[in-house]
Order: sequence, then C-alpha cells, then structure tokens
Amino acid sequence: MEHLQTFAQAHAVSLSAAILLIAYAFIATEKISKVTVALIGACTAIILGLVSQQKYSGESINISYYANYIDFNVIFLLISMMIIVSVAARSGIFNFAAMKILGLTRGKPVFILPALAFFTAIVSAFLDNVTTVILVMPMTFAIAEKLDINPIPFLVAEIFSSNIGGTATLIGDPPNIIIGSAANLSFMDFVNELTPIVAIIMVAATIMLLVIFRKSLKASPEKMEALMKSSDGPTITNRAAATRALIVLGCVIIGFVFHGAIGLQSSIVALTGAAVLLIFEKPEDIFKELEWNTIFFFIGLFIIVGALEASGGIKMMADEILKVTDGSQAATSMIILWGSGLISGVIDNIPYTATMAPMILEIEKAMGPEYAYPLWWSLSLGACLGGNMTIIGAAANVIVSGNAAKHGYKITFMQFLKYGAMVTFMSLAISTACLCFKYFI
Repeated sequence: MEHLQTFAQAHAVSLSAAILLIAYAFIATEKISKVTVALIGACTAIILGLVSQQKYSGESINISYYANYIDFNVIFLLISMMIIVSVAARSGIFNFAAMKILGLTRGKPVFILPALAFFTAIVSAFLDNVTTVILVMPMTFAIAEKLDINPIPFLVAEIFSSNIGGTATLIGDPPNIIIGSAANLSFMDFVNELTPIVAIIMVAATIMLLVIFRKSLKASPEKMEALMKSSDGPTITNRAAATRALIVLGCVIIGFVFHGAIGLQSSIVALTGAAVLLIFEKPEDIFKELEWNTIFFFIGLFIIVGALEASGGIKMMADEILKVTDGSQAATSMIILWGSGLISGVIDNIPYTATMAPMILEIEKAMGPEYAYPLWWSLSLGACLGGNMTIIGAAANVIVSGNAAKHGYKITFMQFLKYGAMVTFMSLAISTACLCFKYFI
C-alpha cells in the first residue's frame, strides 16, 4: 500500500484527473447509479492517498484531509430544504396554489401552458427542480385527460421552466448552491444578478413554446368547462401542517435575504427552519422521503474534485483558460457561459459545476475578485440553462420523460433535442447580451 501511495503522489494530477473523467463517463452513461460511481471514486482517491485520511498532521490540522473538501454548507442546505419541501408537499399546499392559478385560465390550453410554465418556474426558484416537476406532473396529466389533448406540450414547457426558474436563486438548483458556497455569494446576490435575466428568458421561452405547439393547444368548449368545474375542489389535506410550512418557509426566505446581517450561513438558516418543522412531525417518516442518493452523490463528488484540487490539477485548468483568453475578462466569461451550456446539455451539471467552482476560485486568486465576479454568473447561467438542451441534461428532464412514457406519451431524444436546442441557444444568447451589457460594454 505504501508503494502504491508513493506512486500515486508522483502522478497525482494524472490519477486524480483520470478518476474524475472515468466518473464523468459512468455518470453520463448511467450504467451504474451515479451515487455508487461517486462513492467508488471518492474511496479510490482516499485509498491512493490523493487526499489524506488523517485529520491532523502532527499538532496542526492536515489541509489535505478528505473531509475538508466536502462543502457541508451545501450538504446541510440541501438536506434542510428537502425536509421543508417534504412537509409542505404532504400538506397539499402546492396543489392548492396550482389549482388557484388554473382557475384563472378559463380552461383554455393556450392559457394553461404559460400558467403551468410560470408556476413551475416560480416554484423551482425555491424548491429543487425534481421536487417541482413531481408536484406538477400529476396535475398536468389530469388536465390533459380532461381536455382530451396531448400532455407533451405542457410537460416540455414544465421541464424548460423548471431549469430556467431554478437558475434565478441560490436554492433553485444544486449548481447555484455549489457556486454560492464557493464564491460566498448571498441569496440576494443571486436575486439581483440572475432573476432579471431569468425573467426575460422565461417570457421568450414561453412565447417560443406557444408558437411551436400552437396547433396542439386546442380543446372543445365542453371539455374546458368541465375542467374548470373540477378545479374548485379542496386540495389542502392538512391545514395545520400547511400553515406551519408556509410560516417556516417564509421565515427561512427572509433569513436568506438577511443572512449576512444576522451573521448566519444560508445552511444554518434552513437547518433551523427544518428543525422547527420536525418538532411537529415524525422525523423517521420525513427522513424516508429525503433524496439520500443526492446527498451522498455530492459527498463523493466533493472528495473526487478535492483530489484534483489537492494535486494542483484545478490550478492548471485555470492557468490554461487564462492563457487561451489572454486574460480577457469578457472572453473568459463567454467561454465559461457557452462551454458550460453545451457541456451541461450532455453531462450532469452537478459534477461539472463542482469541478468548475474551484477553477474559478483559482482564477480569482490570480486575477482578483472583481475579475472573477461575472465568471460566477456565467457558470451559473451556463450550467443551469444548458440542462434544457437534451433529455438527459438534467434530472427533471429524465423524470418527466420517464413518467410521460409510462402514461403512453413517449418523448424521444431527437424530439426533445429539437425543442431543447432552440430554447437553450436562445437562453444563452439572452444571457450573453445581458452579461455583456452589464459588465463588458
């Protein structure tokens, strides 16, 4: 083992890069569960000594200790929001909100599509995308059945809206949580910098989808009237839980807004809210519903990327990008935006962002915080919006397409790509214009 670790130290950059690339390949092909891939990769990095098993080196803390590379701010924020969302979803509050919005459409498909799209986008800004589409899908199938129309236009709109809406805030999409923690950006930083851009993209994407699906958004007056009558029933299953969840969620969002002033990390604000809700619930029931696969995937991934960081590989990547762009801030930002958008369309944006965040930190060390500031927004926009390009670009895409197939409505890879490429390129073009106008003109 000692000889193996000595060899590994001598080839640390190559080995850590190989572990990351092999993990990427297996995650992309989905032959093995991505959490299994991440944990095997992490264990390999630790066994080879690319990161240390020892917390202390003599009397001082060992900086290459593997746990130092796990961003617990991200982990606790994810777990806490999963708990809050689980309690809120059980109460029926999201179904209630969706039905109220549906009541404003008068049962017309041409109004229902933007209503569901914007509802999905707004909810995705505060909940993770997977949870959002799981909440909205059953209503979508029920609406399409009552109107006797194809649900695919609504489902495609919800996929795009979940990825676009999730880009708007710190907690809307896991890549933003990684970026916010790495760059020490607040909830309001994301709202101020990204929400206006996302709003423009949402309007443009919705108009595009209405044009694309205009022939499919028609139903008989009798069907529309029947739909409106069915939307009047009660949907909240537990009023007390709904009230508690709304109060806690409101307090947590206020805490996110003012977390800098009160001196608490976003993760601690969310963890406090989750702990308060658990007073009234059976924790074992709530914990069963949490996405532990996602949590352990993050943990394994952080260790794999940590190995590349410890070896100096991340710094080499940063130096290469600055060499290619000749230090131009605008060129670096555009490479990150478009590169992230295209790459995130074909591989999971979480490992991609986990790799890129330390690289931008290295660029920040070399060029300063002012130079790096727009690069963080380029990474966020590219990584989150790029997920719309293909059917495997984001977890929400896979879940919706899988459920559609179970209901007898298959969304093929090429069919989705036709719509996804248009929406993604339009989104990245708008992002380019907004970033250039704000930072580089």
